Amino acid sequence: MILTTLEYLLYERLLMGFYNGLGPINFITLIAFLAAFVSVYSVWRILLVRDPLSGRARTLKRYREDLQSGLTRPQASAHRKVAAVGFMSQVIQRLNLMRSRHAAKTAKQLMAAGWRSKEAIVTFLFFKICLPAVFGISAVLFLYVLGSFNLSPLGKLFTSLALVLLGFYAPDIYVHNQTQKRRKELQKGLPDALDLLVVCSEAGLGIDAALARVARELGKSSPEVADEFGVASVELGFLPERRKALENLAERANIPAIRGIVNTLMQTEKYGTPLANSLRVLSQEFREERMLKAEEKAAKLPATLMIPLILFILPTLFVVILGPAVLRIIDGLGGLL
Repeated sequence: MILTTLEYLLYERLLMGFYNGLGPINFITLIAFLAAFVSVYSVWRILLVRDPLSGRARTLKRYREDLQSGLTRPQASAHRKVAAVGFMSQVIQRLNLMRSRHAAKTAKQLMAAGWRSKEAIVTFLFFKICLPAVFGISAVLFLYVLGSFNLSPLGKLFTSLALVLLGFYAPDIYVHNQTQKRRKELQKGLPDALDLLVVCSEAGLGIDAALARVARELGKSSPEVADEFGVASVELGFLPERRKALENLAERANIPAIRGIVNTLMQTEKYGTPLANSLRVLSQEFREERMLKAEEKAAKLPATLMIPLILFILPTLFVVILGPAVLRIIDGLGGLL
């Protein structure tokens, strides 16, 4: 009951602030509400236990079925209609965006971020179109209709344009951040994956079987590497050219380490060179590179900590040490005066 009353008072204060102009108190209340929501959501995300194996298995199964259907039915059109995925799919189909060149480029970007389904492409294109309109309408509503924030006409115009640009580039920024994060995880898990590939190759397994086995073993410790190797093993079994499957692996990951592995596997496929020795050398190089990067970060740590030390720790320390002395001096001068 108390929480409901507080929520009602909070909503009433915010609505009155939007109608009368968002004052300092209402603005601080809004920021506190958003900060509390973000804190609770962050703690919930940290405590949430996720199993990457089930989702990755479903994704690989669906990708295998798509490859099999595409190879057994080559007469199907390359621009066939996208399966219905709700309202977003209908909007994208009416605007005919799936047949544009931007859709192919978007598909490559999403594959680099780990999203390969058609639903991901439809969702990305939908938000790419709708977010600028949503942000622009919200800016017009709050700045011009409700008169919030008390900005000048030029400030309202620049704020509206900035929000529209933010809505346009927000999906690209999100995908770029996810891609960079995924590449870092791939770089981190490659040495262990190469060690397992060496063991599998020395045991007599082929490249596709070795990749599939490594994908199963690294499902929990490094799901990104397991996902890429799993897709590569599926493509090696279904695509007519095995070289194309390895090239797709290098194109999806787009990091030098994966390209080195792909070149080694291609050389093995073409010339029959020993695979275990080459992979062992690559694994050692990757481990040394990872150690050098860790040492580089450790060397930069004192310079990085200097700014928060000066801004947050030293002022507090000066207040604690010099505060009593300053108060005594003020009391002494006050007594003399």
